[in-house]
Amino acid sequence: RLKPFNRLQVILQHLKMSKQTDSTAEVLLEKRGGAGVITLNRPKALNALNFSMIQQIYPQIKAWEQDPETFLIIIKGTGGKAFCAGGDIRAITDAGKVGDRLTQDFFREEYRLNNAIGTCKKPYVALIDGITMGGGVGLSVHGHFRVATEKTLFAMPETAIGLFPDVGGGYFLPRLSGKIGYYLALTGFRLKGRDVLKAGIATHYVESEKLPALEKDLIALKSPSKENVADLLNSYHMKSKVDQEKEFVLDEHMGKINSLFSANSMEEIVKKLKQDGSPFAIKQLETINKMSPTSLKITLRQLREGAAMSLQDVLTMEYRLSQACMRGHDFYEGVRAMLIDKDQSPRWKPAALEEVSDEFVDDCFKPLGTNDLKL
Repeated sequence: RLKPFNRLQVILQHLKMSKQTDSTAEVLLEKRGGAGVITLNRPKALNALNFSMIQQIYPQIKAWEQDPETFLIIIKGTGGKAFCAGGDIRAITDAGKVGDRLTQDFFREEYRLNNAIGTCKKPYVALIDGITMGGGVGLSVHGHFRVATEKTLFAMPETAIGLFPDVGGGYFLPRLSGKIGYYLALTGFRLKGRDVLKAGIATHYVESEKLPALEKDLIALKSPSKENVADLLNSYHMKSKVDQEKEFVLDEHMGKINSLFSANSMEEIVKKLKQDGSPFAIKQLETINKMSPTSLKITLRQLREGAAMSLQDVLTMEYRLSQACMRGHDFYEGVRAMLIDKDQSPRWKPAALEEVSDEFVDDCFKPLGTNDLKL
């Protein structure tokens, strides 16, 4: 039974939905056949996730989960370029500079949404066509099914802006095979197309042009179980020939990735890369040298600890880390260098790994008392 307040929310949501099927809405929430369809609709911003979108999607997923007439949930993006290129980093930066509550509220509500997706009882199908980074990964990777296409571009580039791969990155990244997740998290390496499937991030691969037909078939399913949804996705997946012969982009480097990125500290990883000296290792060193040293240390620990945690515990940990980053220097500097001035030369503080103390890192992981994330 919905609590009275929740019921009111659902009613308001339905009123909002009836008004909101116009094309100007930032997110479209529609019931089609047996499916609830979420369409991220900010194509000019590559469907980046902002606070009001989070506030609309969360109660809708909860309502659909309770609704006996809704059998699955589909999420997709408009515009043909991106599923969702990330969270609305600019708004968070502006809020942080003036001490606005959005720096707390955005991450809290976003992680609650990630958890709602990760615990959703109904089959959840994310069509990750185009750019899928950061916040967009959080909207897709925790659901049952993730359908990649030849246009999918996946990355968690947060260490380049003084953040860390959040939205449950500490849960899914260390669970990828070998040390791929650590490599993706620390370097921000981009996976394209079928490689997103081969890395274990997507569950299926379908040509982009077949997605409308797939969506139509999903919507037409009569009271499907998770198995029925899987069968339909599998049938599309089997027919896809694009990039089938190509080997996984990281195949030839997996041995090195598994040994070099299994070190217990960032300093050790750097040392191993230097000792290795291969063109691949040198390239990784160059990349890592550009990243925020603080972010690198936080991220390595986040993944090492997250490997043995539940999604809920990971999100609670990540909320603590998000607030540490909001209090710090590097996030604002990273956003300035990458997104505002675009000079691509952030001045990190501290500037070297050796200068980021264990005490400082420990502090980032400390509980926030009454301000902790409650799931």
